Amino acid sequence: MACVKLTDVKKVYDNNVTAVHDFNLEIKDKEFVVFVGPSGCGKSTTLRMIAGLEDISGGTIEIDGVVVNDLQPKDRDIAMVFQNYALYPHMTVYDNIAFSLRLQHMPEDQIYQKVTSAAEILGITEYLMRKPRALSGGQRQRVAIGRAMVRNSKVFLMDEPLSNLDAKLRNQMRAEIILLRQKLNTTFVYVTHDQTEAMTLGDRIVIMRDGIIEQVGTPTEVFEMPHNIFVAEFIGAPKMNMMTTKLVKENGKYFVTPFGAKIEVDGKKGEELAAKGVQPQEVFLGVRPEHITLADENSPAAIPCTLEVNEMMGSELHLHVYTEDETRLIVRIPTINLSHEMRNSLVYGKKMYITFSGKVMHFFGKDTNENLIY
Repeated sequence: MACVKLTDVKKVYDNNVTAVHDFNLEIKDKEFVVFVGPSGCGKSTTLRMIAGLEDISGGTIEIDGVVVNDLQPKDRDIAMVFQNYALYPHMTVYDNIAFSLRLQHMPEDQIYQKVTSAAEILGITEYLMRKPRALSGGQRQRVAIGRAMVRNSKVFLMDEPLSNLDAKLRNQMRAEIILLRQKLNTTFVYVTHDQTEAMTLGDRIVIMRDGIIEQVGTPTEVFEMPHNIFVAEFIGAPKMNMMTTKLVKENGKYFVTPFGAKIEVDGKKGEELAAKGVQPQEVFLGVRPEHITLADENSPAAIPCTLEVNEMMGSELHLHVYTEDETRLIVRIPTINLSHEMRNSLVYGKKMYITFSGKVMHFFGKDTNENLIY
């Protein structure tokens, strides 16, 4: 078992700046949990407190049922991979990976077995005799992961390990970390500011802002049921569109009236509003870019707008439009759904009409920014 439990954990620096507020979380054995949020939200500080690299100002941290508040990092049975790799430049790859094992006075034949096994899993066997300076960024990151792997620790901590890599290599390394997790079958705590990494890697995601947990859930839960506007806009790329509109009720049915259009809130969303007893009011309406479609101008659900920017992304177009009151929206349209003539007509200043289904809406209170349903 390798559960990690944080109870009322906080971090206050000497200048009375609180970096982490009353953090409460229980990470299950063999679970992959991702801390995600903007820079300065306290995610790396929380990870470093778990590792013992930062003192905690209050609360308790337990690993495998043992309170580790006063234990040194080396006594916590954790392995950590840092953002900057932290490799010894004068040592070979083999010696870098073997370093912690030699500190434990492990016999050399066992060290050889562990190092070569880790290198084979990570695909770096041919680089074992090289120095770090002779490796690419992705290869160095594999070495850093290998050094953590050989320790067979209860908990694997990773602090933005892919942030120094280019986009193509990040995608490749994400897949490799997923495969590594399946092979190691241990508890992972992973920190990133990249919501794509969080969504693809995590069993659960912890979304943080200003040292506070905004929401904890599976990737599906935080994407489909965001608790507030911050989570709704942070998860998803491009971010969720937000607009101010009125939520009205007629003959037992809910409608929204954005920019003069009238769209029924149908399906499950309408049922959920009714179940919560939500009253007609002005709301922030959230709709993801992929849920907006082009519309016929004669439709009562059509929203008139003007095209400002057309981004060709390969398999899809990202259309940046603005409405009559200059609200900016982003529309994602699969290119396969557009004729060649239609694609060529989508130029700056084009007048167009968009719409969206009542099944894909999110409603947030004007005063609280909280989701009215979840």
